[in-house]
Amino acid sequence: MKPNILIGIDMGSSSLKALALEAGSGRSVALSRMPLPHDRLPGGGCEVGAAAIRAALTHVLRDVAHQLGDRVSEVRAIGCTGHGAGLYALDARNELVGGRAIASTDQRADARARSLALSRGPALFADVGCQPWPGQPTVIAAELLGTDAVQRGAVRRLLFAKDYLGFLLTGEIATDASDASTAGLVSIATGTWSQAAFDASGIADLGPRVFGPLVPSGELLGRLRPSEAALCGLPAGIPVAMGAIDLLASMTAICAEGRSRAVSVFGTWCVNAVIGPVIEPKPAVAAVVNFGREDKRLYMENSPSSMANIAWLAGVLGLPDARAVVDLAMSVPLGAGGLRFLPFVNGGGGVTAGFVGLKSHHTRGDMARAVVDAVAALHARHIARLAACGLPVSACTVLGGGASDTRLVRLLAGLLGHPVERCADDETGARGAAIHAAMSQGIDRAEQGSALLAPCDTVEPDAALARAHADFSAGFNELIDTMSPVFSHLAGGVTAAADSTAARSAEVSR
Repeated sequence: MKPNILIGIDMGSSSLKALALEAGSGRSVALSRMPLPHDRLPGGGCEVGAAAIRAALTHVLRDVAHQLGDRVSEVRAIGCTGHGAGLYALDARNELVGGRAIASTDQRADARARSLALSRGPALFADVGCQPWPGQPTVIAAELLGTDAVQRGAVRRLLFAKDYLGFLLTGEIATDASDASTAGLVSIATGTWSQAAFDASGIADLGPRVFGPLVPSGELLGRLRPSEAALCGLPAGIPVAMGAIDLLASMTAICAEGRSRAVSVFGTWCVNAVIGPVIEPKPAVAAVVNFGREDKRLYMENSPSSMANIAWLAGVLGLPDARAVVDLAMSVPLGAGGLRFLPFVNGGGGVTAGFVGLKSHHTRGDMARAVVDAVAALHARHIARLAACGLPVSACTVLGGGASDTRLVRLLAGLLGHPVERCADDETGARGAAIHAAMSQGIDRAEQGSALLAPCDTVEPDAALARAHADFSAGFNELIDTMSPVFSHLAGGVTAAADSTAARSAEVSR
């Protein structure tokens, strides 16, 4: 029988998952996930151990192989995706430096990023399409490892999350344009590495070579090593494809570009993006990404925390999960009796989270409602900013873990003032990675049709709350704008004007 099964692996900010699909039907035939425990450290640190990543990868692939049973011989190719930026630095033994990876939500390099934004921000935006931000690999490496670590050889290679998975599976080191450009390391005009971006990091001798070559998404990276195959129960030699950053993988899974859809990702990060034509001069968005297409760009507005705010509150209130927070929130009307929340628990650019207007009569329900309202409102704010730049965002699809809760999606639809599409399947990243695996085997869209795409449905806004939603959005935007100079002051003397140049608004950290 001709191999017919594709595996997509997705390393997110909280878990690692593997999904097996039938290439012909798109039907899911196996799924496994395992949490990735991150350690929160003083000063805003966020790290995950190499042993935890290794154990999770082996577990999910072994579990998928077990679920496939005799069909394991039908696996045709594997693709990988993962969260962007952060730091996966390898030493001379090709092991993670210090046995740890640094997450993109790590804030220990915040001051360095803000300082760099003041001195080099506009020039870097013109070149690579984004301002310096704390989660960039080069900025993190400069802050935590320093020049000496590079000079003495303690750091030999830098990878992104998906590329670390690919390295473990194949032994090959490479990346793609979507990860490299989202991290602010690729010249938007040429699509090649930007030496100016590496020089700006301040780390001597750190250059493009540390990431390996740029390989287009959907092309062959390598083959599954016998040692890895033995660990996970898959046949050795399976082709492993170059993937894309999780955002682009998820957009691929719903054919966002082909259907002219913007996306809002309710995940750890607040991500809002659309693929559009090349616009010159560059629009004033958080990031312009050259993902390997001469005629298209990925335009992004984002912040380090979306559902992370809700997860934080769940822990503080002793609730079991995010859904329980939304349950509690929906027991209180929109607006939480005047209580507002600044949804920035993962910081970035000097911003911080906090309640505004808290009074003695406010309850746990009010707090939950304020957080939930703010999370949705921040997404709506970002979408509105993309729209203000003339980008096509009127048709929007909601992705990520939060998309599984219709109430959150309906709230966003109300704040936007129009219906939105949602993909309640939280495996879109893995599905997109599987599609890239299909591409590496010459399975093009004409052959697969829409079979591999994730299903979506439409969520209508609550028409009875249209005016209330509009008023709340206006008040939320006014609050964020008003807080911008406050954040600048708290960040340590950075002026409001400089902060605006560096990040364009208080909540943008990249």
